[in-house]
Amino acid sequence: MEDWNEPQLVLAVHRASSLTGAAKALDIDHSTAFRRLNALETRLGVRLFERLPGGAYQATPAGERMAAAAERMEDEALAIERDIAGRDHRLSGRLRVTSSETLAYRKLTSHLAAFRRTHPGIVVELVVDNRVLNLSRREADIALRPMRPKEGDLWGRKLADVAWTVYGATGYLDERGGAVSSPGDLGGQAVIGWEETAVGIMAADWLNRMVPDDAFVYRTNSLVNQFIAAKTGIGLALLPCYLGDEDRDLARALPDPVPDLVGELWIVTHADLKKTARVRAFFDVVGEGLAREHSLFDGQGRSRAPGRGP
Repeated sequence: MEDWNEPQLVLAVHRASSLTGAAKALDIDHSTAFRRLNALETRLGVRLFERLPGGAYQATPAGERMAAAAERMEDEALAIERDIAGRDHRLSGRLRVTSSETLAYRKLTSHLAAFRRTHPGIVVELVVDNRVLNLSRREADIALRPMRPKEGDLWGRKLADVAWTVYGATGYLDERGGAVSSPGDLGGQAVIGWEETAVGIMAADWLNRMVPDDAFVYRTNSLVNQFIAAKTGIGLALLPCYLGDEDRDLARALPDPVPDLVGELWIVTHADLKKTARVRAFFDVVGEGLAREHSLFDGQGRSRAPGRGP
């Protein structure tokens, strides 16, 4: 095959297990993907995918071999791209950064503003996504992650510990007699939680262990929306301290951070990009700026009891 679009399409269909998902990933029309795949199978004289009920596509042995070869080609192309980017000494161009919803909402944007003032030639593209994006495939150049990276080809540093505790609107807490003394008291409160299908989320799992089902009065899959719901007085919400402590409408319902929920904040990039001027500049300005706020992230910087001023 002389056209890279052909193995790229096979790889995309294999990853998505559907033609619709592949078309979306490649930013082409479904009809274009359908036509290209049929034409490729006709030219090769072999079926690459079995069409299953419901629109699913399952790779045949030939399709699996082609997808594996395409992935090797993609890895090599990405390695060349990272190698070239890693030698870029310009403080200009595009920098793609990914962050969680809560960090982007509360803390990151002010540091991005400082970065823009220092390096106006660099255009930051922020991807707000709670998923862990693949830095090897250049889904992002830099990631701010709530965990230590496990991939061996990544490079970065820990910026802070991240503490969590339970918050409520000051009016709600005043009406209920103030803060609760322990997590076991949450069963007698109105509690904001994650949607019932949320699994593997540390905060959701902790709430489900500590709080009976009938105490949950509101559920959402958005942590920022839980924060806003707590501000309106719907109930108590389990939040990272950097999100709750700086808001004057909220106070801690549990005075101390929950020991079981201490996480971490890391800034990471691919090892091939760590010498890129844009990446180094971002680490220096944004990474250092966030690290200086470690006392807010670890819950030691600012806490208020119900009824006190900001």
